[in-house]
Amino acid sequence: MRTFVFSLVLMSFGTLFAQKTISGIVSDDSGPLPGVSIIIKGTRTGTETDFDGKYAIQAQVGNVLVYSYVGKMTIEKTVGTSNTMDVLMADNNNVLDEVVVVSYGYSAPTTGLFNKKRDKKEKYSASTVVYQEPNNESYSNISENIFKTPLKDPLSTFSIDVDKASYSNVRRMINNGEKVPNDAVKIEEMINYFNYNYAQPVDEHPFAIHSETAVCPWNEEHVLVKIGLQGKTIEMENLPASNLVFLIDVSGSMQDVNKLPLLKSAFKLLVNQLREKDKVAIVVYAGAAGVVLEPTSGDQKEKIISALDQLQAGGSTAGAAGIQLAYQLAEKHFKEKGNNRVILATDGDFNVGTSSDSDLEKLIEEKRKSGVFLTVLGFGMGNYKDSKLETLADKGNGNHAYIDNMQEAQKVLGTEFGGTLFTIAKDVKIQVEFNPNKVQAYRLIGYENRLLNDEDFVDDTIDAGEIGSGHTVTALYEIIPQGVKSKFTKDLPSLKYSNTEPNPTFESELLTVKFRYKKPDQDESIELVKIVPDNVKSVSETPDDFRFAASVAMFGMQLRSSEFKGKTDYDQIIELASKAKGKDQDGYKSEFVRLVKAVK
Repeated sequence: MRTFVFSLVLMSFGTLFAQKTISGIVSDDSGPLPGVSIIIKGTRTGTETDFDGKYAIQAQVGNVLVYSYVGKMTIEKTVGTSNTMDVLMADNNNVLDEVVVVSYGYSAPTTGLFNKKRDKKEKYSASTVVYQEPNNESYSNISENIFKTPLKDPLSTFSIDVDKASYSNVRRMINNGEKVPNDAVKIEEMINYFNYNYAQPVDEHPFAIHSETAVCPWNEEHVLVKIGLQGKTIEMENLPASNLVFLIDVSGSMQDVNKLPLLKSAFKLLVNQLREKDKVAIVVYAGAAGVVLEPTSGDQKEKIISALDQLQAGGSTAGAAGIQLAYQLAEKHFKEKGNNRVILATDGDFNVGTSSDSDLEKLIEEKRKSGVFLTVLGFGMGNYKDSKLETLADKGNGNHAYIDNMQEAQKVLGTEFGGTLFTIAKDVKIQVEFNPNKVQAYRLIGYENRLLNDEDFVDDTIDAGEIGSGHTVTALYEIIPQGVKSKFTKDLPSLKYSNTEPNPTFESELLTVKFRYKKPDQDESIELVKIVPDNVKSVSETPDDFRFAASVAMFGMQLRSSEFKGKTDYDQIIELASKAKGKDQDGYKSEFVRLVKAVK
């Protein structure tokens, strides 16, 4: 009898602590939410919802599941006897609760480019093993810009940059508890990740120019100058017809859940916004390249999505062959006055054929002559090749983003769809001339990989950056005024021919900014000029945009342990950013504050 009772007790405990699959749908008032993070409280075991808001996770009775999503109230639910747990999330407009992002294990078949016999009743994977992989990521070396004197270097010339990959990549590392490599921190990309409330252009030019000057928050003896560009926003219905080629890496390195599976879900967001007049083709590459979908009208969404669903990872990586084929297809179906673009999605690991950065650069430079633009989307971790993808985007008249979860996919391919895919100005260059009677020394913050020779500014054969519909671009200069003693300045020998006498005509001017750009279908540049007056405000008098951009720059310098970070500390960054978030409808600026707190 005792044995029987003891067995019943054991069976009861076994039932109580047995693993079971909990599944459900997470949604809000507008429908299912993709990319919601679900973790078992107190552990790093978790998963996230798929494109349809569905999830599945192995848990025990009594476990607490934590549901987190940017801009939503965090929800905790205790696992009971039911195997189904649906969740309705509410907006959180005031405070962004902590979102824990983890990486999940995944094992995918490795045969063939795509699965021809896909089971339509296939269940969402319940794998929740924490993902681990050797770190073979690569980043271009960044040597921070130093202070220069206008007497020796009166001009500062660079190409604009709307890439935002660095911020989402750094965020991924911080959320995973990893050390952030210095070269992964590109301050200009971190600043430009955020949208700023700049006024729209009101003249015939495709962007408006804004500037602001104030005391530098991390060194009160210095001055901080912000130069902002606001691209004209074109409504979706007014955008030209698109000729898009999805170029998708389906090699073996893409089989992890945060690579090809996430990529397919992300591309569905883009497909759902296409119109009848838009055309999409799909090219894939592994050991070889092939066409999976011939150009298809945007109103045939089920056909396009079905082609995406069939993709499967396996094999080596002949990226250059894929690029060649994608451009050939885009050129064959080229739309005059339309948006012709290849969208490359990969972790950047090319290991068959042309693979060096310099060889790929030559290939892309040749292909951009066709008038086809390039968007590069990076996925995954552990094997991510940032330097290679940045090279491709920079030389391909395009942009570069890093997608680490469905929330970022929604931002890049949903909310910012127009800016990501539709170029309104190309080869945009900036040249700043400093008034030596006002400026002792200056330093461009970031843009180290975008510097140009001064003579390149007027040379229309030199490639530069592109601005998309609605894009904002922000650049910061730190200035040491005349008369301020600084460890960053050195005395120069007197110059016989240089005229340094004050000119009353320019007494009120701090600097002059010149811009050059080309219309997307033209090869001759147009020049604009803006004078920035010597009108230095206190930080408290500046708009939210100025203070928030400054806080992001400060955070980047802290992460890099920059010699120029001055008196910056994390509490100062948190205070400055918290008070400068503005409306923050999507919660990204609140998330930034959380990241700074996490690093602190």
